[in-house]
Parts: sequence; structure tokens; C-alpha cells
Amino acid sequence: MTRRLSIFPLTGAVLFPGLQLPLHIFEPRYRALVGDALIRDRQIAMIQPQRAAEGAPLYRVGCVGRIGEIQAMDDGRYNLILEGIARFRLVRELDVTTAFRQVEAEIYDEDEDETLTHAQRGGFEREARRFAENQGYSVDWDSVERLDDRTLINGVSQIAPFDPASKQALLEAETLTERCELLVQLMQFYGRHDGGEEIVTLQ
Repeated sequence: MTRRLSIFPLTGAVLFPGLQLPLHIFEPRYRALVGDALIRDRQIAMIQPQRAAEGAPLYRVGCVGRIGEIQAMDDGRYNLILEGIARFRLVRELDVTTAFRQVEAEIYDEDEDETLTHAQRGGFEREARRFAENQGYSVDWDSVERLDDRTLINGVSQIAPFDPASKQALLEAETLTERCELLVQLMQFYGRHDGGEEIVTLQ
């Protein structure tokens, strides 16, 4: 089964199921996108373009979100919170007359019950602590320890300061275990830097 989705292609912005993404909408075409979504099902599909250019090809995987909190401004702009529902796989882009792009996509059937082993969870937390310390981040580790595996791994994947291709790879990971393993590798990779030098990026 496929679905028709209205998309917001935005480099560097990924959304995971169960998480939230704040957005400030100001371009006329995306104000039209939000207005259309509010009339229909309040859903917007987030997906990254492969390069920063008008009409650029899209990556193959994105995430459908539902508009939660929303603030409409007098000048037509919106501030909103998009709540992740499900990942999708792009089938094809549609030829449409709307100002915003639309695609045909397959919705992922996620394994919501998948968890990490104690060893995987422990290894991830140790690497996360090392990465946060190296980057100078202040983290409430007591709160982190109370998070379930899926919220923890997806949450770090969404907010981590990685380049767009790395964040896309995390989104495309088929299982929670694969995403956890990739996240550990990326934290190790991005954690390598020489004093004062810019952190390396994955090309």
C-alpha cells in the first residue's frame, strides 16, 4: 500500500517516530503546505533533499509528522511542533500543481517492541558520555537512564550534531540495533579532533 504525502524537504532536519520537531514556517509555499495539512489530516512529511538546490532529488527515506501545537502569526507565518508518526520510503515524486512538492510513498511497518541488550545499552551510554564530555555538552544522565531504548537512540539520532548525510543514514537504519551501532560509530568518528581544529565530518 502506498500513500500520497505532501513534503517539506529541509536539509539537516530529520524527524523520528515518537519524537518532536519544532519548525518556523515562513516561505509562502510551505505556509500553503501547512494550511492544506490543517484542512486535511494535519500531516506533513519531512524528508531531506540530496543537495541544497531548488527541486533537488530527495533521499529515499523520511518521516511523516502530525502537527501538534501551532501558532499562527498575523503575517501568515507559523510556529509549530511536528510529532513523528512513521517513517516512509519514497516510491516516486508526483507531478502536481500545488506550490509544495508531493510524493507517493510506502509507510514502514516498524517493530515497536524491539529493545537493546544490556551490553548494547551500556556500550551506547558509555560512548555517549565520552562524546558529550569531549564536546563540552551538559547532560542530565539520570534522566537519560530513565529513557526507553527507542526514545534514547532515536532522540540522540535526531539532535546529534552530525552532517546531513550521517543523520540520513541513521534515519534509514532498518532496526534499532543497527541505528544504535551506527550512532556509536558516528560518535567515535565525530569525537576525533585535534586541539582547536574543526571536528571532522563524514563525507
